[in-house]
Amino acid sequence: MSQRGVTLACRRSICGVDGAVADGNNRPVQKVKAFLATPAGRFLLRYVIILVVGFAVLAAEPVNEHVVKKYTTFVAHEARIVLNAFGEGATVVGQTLRSPRFAVVIYNGCNGLEAMLIFVCGVLAFPAPWRRKLLGIALGFLAIQAVNIVRVVSLFYVGVLKPEWFSTAHVFVWQSAIILFAVLLWVLWVQRYAMARDA
Repeated sequence: MSQRGVTLACRRSICGVDGAVADGNNRPVQKVKAFLATPAGRFLLRYVIILVVGFAVLAAEPVNEHVVKKYTTFVAHEARIVLNAFGEGATVVGQTLRSPRFAVVIYNGCNGLEAMLIFVCGVLAFPAPWRRKLLGIALGFLAIQAVNIVRVVSLFYVGVLKPEWFSTAHVFVWQSAIILFAVLLWVLWVQRYAMARDA
């Protein structure tokens, strides 16, 4: 074989290797694109976008000052009503829930809004009729709100009876439990309502 023939053969071989490498490098991108083209991929993309926007809105200073803090105070007053039904003599100042026996400060993240946002974003991202979405959001809000009041009241009594357990119950037990509740509530909504056929 002539020198030119060897050179051309080498070039073809190198080009073939380069093409295979390029094709291999593109495979993950192609898999992602293929997944995003599926119904599950489109849902996941919508969910992530809505969730990021939702957290960004909640983190905005005007929203935090005029909405989040006022809602947190509202949660504290709801917990106060429950505690006073048990004779605790609780009062609320700002986001602080106080009684003669114990006091807790309800911060952003302890007011149930994060769990509600996770649930609501899942509902909005899922392909379902708007009537069912709005009903799911309303009922989910009430359910998560009720569970969150149970969380605040139970943490209050943990602080009264076993203060050394308070941090563990607050950070590890209840924080995980209410997020899990929001996810399971969304699954229930999808199975029982969003995908249910009209009679």
